[in-house]
Amino acid sequence: MQNGSWYSRFAKLAAQVCGRPPVFALAVGVIVLWVVTGPIFGFSDTWQLVINTGTTIVTFLMVFLIQNTQNRDTEAIQVKLDELIRATKGAHNALLDLEELEQEKLDAFRKKYEALAAAARADLDVGALDTGTPEP
Repeated sequence: MQNGSWYSRFAKLAAQVCGRPPVFALAVGVIVLWVVTGPIFGFSDTWQLVINTGTTIVTFLMVFLIQNTQNRDTEAIQVKLDELIRATKGAHNALLDLEELEQEKLDAFRKKYEALAAAARADLDVGALDTGTPEP
């Protein structure tokens, strides 16, 4: 079984490595080293440029890694939610794959469920239960 593209494998590994405490400690160490060397280099423009350039490059690259990780996690969560909907008796299969709908259709679904929630809260206010399926 193939584990995905080289970028997917790299992004997953990089995210796992970069999210660990030793990598954070290394980043703090680099900053401390940079601060300590300030007086040695007379707090020059070049000294400042080194940290600015380094942090900009790292930030730029990390944005892509974070986005890749979030995309993968979001997609996995959506598939799991779709499976829960599909496997639940009485659930509306039209709710599967909602994230692919146009905003107007998504808003229509949201309004329907907001109305159901409001009705359930009103039932609770008069002592009724809010469990079960609202359809007859």
